[in-house]
Formats: sequence, C-alpha cells, structure tokens
Amino acid sequence: MSQAFVRESEEQWLHEVAPTLNALVAYLTRENNGIRVYEQKKMTGKDGAEIHVMSNGLSYTKDKDGRWMVA
Repeated sequence: MSQAFVRESEEQWLHEVAPTLNALVAYLTRENNGIRVYEQKKMTGKDGAEIHVMSNGLSYTKDKDGRWMVA
C-alpha cells in the first residue's frame, strides 16, 4: 500500500497550525481545495489582538497560547 493512502486520513486542525500568517494561508488554501486564500485586511481587536480578515470570508486571530482560531 502506498503512503498516499495512509496520509489521506491524516487531518490537521486549525489550532494545530503554526502561529504564522504563511502557515495559516497554506492551511486555508489546502482546506479550500487548492484555491488560494489570502489576507484581505488586518485589524486590531478591542483586546489588542491582531485579526486577519481572509478571502474565504472568515476572520482569524490567535488565542492567548498563540493558537489560531476563528474570530
């Protein structure tokens, strides 16, 4: 059996993505069937956290532990 069949079942969750914008873009692009997702705007939330508005229609920020989450 090839590795392709083994790897197909492996999933990555949003909170497991490295805390960089490039890693988030790569993850979201993979989840979007290879159609590139990009940052449209960056804002600062009330608590001072950066909020990244992405082309997939969702906004993302990091929690206090540096893990990505939907804002």
